[in-house]
Amino acid sequence: MTADRAEGLTRTARALAEGEVSSRALTERALARIEAAQPSLNAFKRVRAEAALAEADAADRELAAGGPFAGRPLLGVPLAVKDDMDVAGEPTAFGCRGDFPPKSEDCEAVRRLRASGAVIVGKTNTCELGQWPFTEGPGFGDTRNPWNPGHTPGGSSGGSAAAVAAGLVPAALGSDGAGSVRIPAAWTHLVGIKPQRGRISTWPWPEAFHGITVNGPLARTVADAALLLDAASGSHRGDLHRPPAVRAAEAATRDPGRLRIALSLRMPFTATPKRLHPAVRQRVVALADRLAALGHDVEEADPDYGRIGLAFVPRATAGIAEWARHVPDSSLLDRRTREAARMGRLLGGAPLRLARRAEAALHRRVGAVFSAYDVVIAPTTATPPPRIGALAAMSGWRTDQAMIAACPYAWPWNVLGWPGVNVPAGRVAGTLPVGAQLLGPAGSEPLLVSLAAQLEADQRWYEQWPAPAQEAERTA
Repeated sequence: MTADRAEGLTRTARALAEGEVSSRALTERALARIEAAQPSLNAFKRVRAEAALAEADAADRELAAGGPFAGRPLLGVPLAVKDDMDVAGEPTAFGCRGDFPPKSEDCEAVRRLRASGAVIVGKTNTCELGQWPFTEGPGFGDTRNPWNPGHTPGGSSGGSAAAVAAGLVPAALGSDGAGSVRIPAAWTHLVGIKPQRGRISTWPWPEAFHGITVNGPLARTVADAALLLDAASGSHRGDLHRPPAVRAAEAATRDPGRLRIALSLRMPFTATPKRLHPAVRQRVVALADRLAALGHDVEEADPDYGRIGLAFVPRATAGIAEWARHVPDSSLLDRRTREAARMGRLLGGAPLRLARRAEAALHRRVGAVFSAYDVVIAPTTATPPPRIGALAAMSGWRTDQAMIAACPYAWPWNVLGWPGVNVPAGRVAGTLPVGAQLLGPAGSEPLLVSLAAQLEADQRWYEQWPAPAQEAERTA
């Protein structure tokens, strides 16, 4: 096991189970990497050094006694979670300033990670209430992209993505309310899975942001992302959405068979200016061509999104309004957050109820594409990652326009609640990663994971690493 950067999740779990390395040694290495990278990448909001080492020692005792046992596939593995997830003894600031009290217990997703044996080394940075595709803010500073520190790793799960891409931890959990796992995965050369709504519990919220936000894994390989998805999956009795279980890790080992794949480059309607960057288009089309070369039937076709945005805005802004009520000092919130919360309070009645009722019709309308195709492949973003600070000082309206222009492709699947998987599609302008998303209907994670694994075996993107931080800073 290398000391300079984390091995993959599957490899790390196997090394622990086989006695090649101790959990304490791995956790000490992870903590050292986090400390060394924090000045340049700023991926973490909270580092649980003392608590993590105690968890690692407990894992080593269990391993010495003959573990890992059934249901403990991550015993001793150091992982990170996003700072919108409750970890007992730690505050959950969700990117905001203020004095947040420590939580008394883990959220359900973290509880399940602990039940699988994982060591939680820390909580990663996220933009304020997860609103934007960048991870910057006065509450914690700027989180930077390991591939080019002059650019954002994306958001809102930018801290988790930066931590995994830089090799600080083998994998991490993020959350995705409008692409917030898939966008940073695309911009940091990772696999990111947005699961089916309810696949990973959002408890203590029965659903997050009125059903548009889900938790999901970020990792360097499909197998690692699938393993973390399986470990974190499962419902709390208070959850509103409880889909049937799937076995993603098993799916990552299966051939997907010959599939009908729609290459979709058209953007959903938003009434704002946007354009697919030519270099991003080229990378996504090249990936679609590889799928055709692997034996799949690929042709251009687009889902019929209609005016799906009308079903997104009330749910997103009403969710921000709800979260804002839990902030200790709302005067410390970004002015754009306060504007969004005001909008959410206005839309939180009849417009929100209409948006929720529209979902069934949208399932039929958008889902019609799956009568002819098994999977849709689309760009994850329309542009490469923006430079640090490019969006941070804008007004609310200008931020929304810039955000939609950069990331118009991901959010419809949040309205639908269906799965999507980002896969790396290469780099543009030398160092800037971009991605493509594989999209499916309800419960299609096994199919999407199998297809992503087949593509990974062809592309071998996991062999590529960002330059060391000092070298990357010189080229930023």
